[in-house]
Amino acid sequence: MYDSADRLAVIFARRLRAEGLPVPTGSVALFVSALSEIDPTDRDGLYWAGRAVLVKRPEDIDVFDRVFRSFWLDQAPVAHDDLDSETTDEQATPPPTTEVRYSPVEILRSRDFGEYTAEDFADAQRLMADFRATAAMRRSRRRRPGKRRRHSQPDIRATVRLALRTGGEPIRRAWNAPTRQPRRLVLLCDISGSMDPYSRALLRFMHAAVTGRRRVEAFALGTRLTRLTRELLTRDPDQALRRAGAAVPDWSGGTRLGDTLRDYNHGWGMPGMSRGAVVVILSDGWERGDPTVIGEQMARLSRVAYKVVWVNPLKASPGYAPLARGMAAALPHIDEFIDGHNLNALEELITIIG
Repeated sequence: MYDSADRLAVIFARRLRAEGLPVPTGSVALFVSALSEIDPTDRDGLYWAGRAVLVKRPEDIDVFDRVFRSFWLDQAPVAHDDLDSETTDEQATPPPTTEVRYSPVEILRSRDFGEYTAEDFADAQRLMADFRATAAMRRSRRRRPGKRRRHSQPDIRATVRLALRTGGEPIRRAWNAPTRQPRRLVLLCDISGSMDPYSRALLRFMHAAVTGRRRVEAFALGTRLTRLTRELLTRDPDQALRRAGAAVPDWSGGTRLGDTLRDYNHGWGMPGMSRGAVVVILSDGWERGDPTVIGEQMARLSRVAYKVVWVNPLKASPGYAPLARGMAAALPHIDEFIDGHNLNALEELITIIG
């Protein structure tokens, strides 16, 4: 499957950034211009154009080479002749040409949710159904028989029962150990108008999480708080989203993040739902109310939660800075701050919440 030069350049630049290379927006624009002038079968031309405009430090060349090979379907490494080589053009062996292709799945994983078509959403839902979030575990108060090890305690009753079998002599000691259970996962998704390009895809992710593992709760954040766990338990994703849409009275309206977070903390989080849980907020951080309320409520949330993750689809934008008042107020109380604009970003989220 072929794709436009500008999309290829942007996706490639994002891959480089994910590997730690500082790629400015201006360099991406230059690479777009270069791709329009290069034969797509000229692998060497693609390599040197990318290296010339996207790599600014010598120590980044190895990373660029690795990402380049992986990005162009793991082709053989490009021969990097020294620029001062005395080998003449007549002596050089021309490199083999290879068509530059992208798998449809790779393009879909890297495509911004805001650019999805209806067909893309259907394909993405099938991929999300395969997401397997490994829950973070915690020790519970319940105990079960076990061997002597860390966190084990003597089981007096079981030891006495064993002693009765040996004439009352406590020859064998019994032990018990705490059981382990998955931590609760709480998903809070912003469904305000500013999140319209992303909320549909993020709700599909929430549906996959709710139906794919135990102890998951889902809420919508708008001008009010709406619990969606029951609606998203419906196995059919399209039906689940219709039920969720019907349950939310303020879809694509304004957003009062501080007020809705306060409602969540008072009604659900502090009474027990957030205690020891992994809490994920999916929002761009735009706030119409007082941003100090967000700071206060995020501080309360972070004190009781095991981990607080903020997923912001705008974070992947070149030159992004968390200048929105709500986002800036929340940042000091966040454990992880990640992108949420495509499937690759959501797979990173799965790793973090595990």
